[in-house]
Amino acid sequence: MDKLRIDKWLWAARFHKTRSLATDELNKGRVLVNGQVAKPSREVRPGDLVAVRSGPVVRTIQVCALSDVRGPAPVAQTLYEETADSLRDRLAAAEQRRLAPEPALAQPQGRPTKRDRRLLQGLQQDGFPAETDNTPIAWDDRWRAALPD
Repeated sequence: MDKLRIDKWLWAARFHKTRSLATDELNKGRVLVNGQVAKPSREVRPGDLVAVRSGPVVRTIQVCALSDVRGPAPVAQTLYEETADSLRDRLAAAEQRRLAPEPALAQPQGRPTKRDRRLLQGLQQDGFPAETDNTPIAWDDRWRAALPD
């Protein structure tokens, strides 16, 4: 076999779980073969450069062998070889993601606690509860934006 459909090859090389997922990615233009957008019926040969985008990461690989059978992962890895530039960029992106701050820590606070709920309920009543002790403060005693009389 000297050529094979790109959707079958991506499935056999374990870039996508099913052939239909590989076809969807190809139709969306997320796979380039030799610098050109590929359709699912595009045929690849050993030596072709394939760029596969998965999220923010673009992997540039060279086709080494062809297989239309999906085998175990160690066998699938022999079907291609990742370029040095692609490997360097992918590792740098992974390092950046590892060093990035946790998005959940950017939130000043999460879900209100039971104490917070009780303080909010106190706002709806006649008095305004102080946060340090539970003595109510009258509405007129709190700070307001109006100029004093």
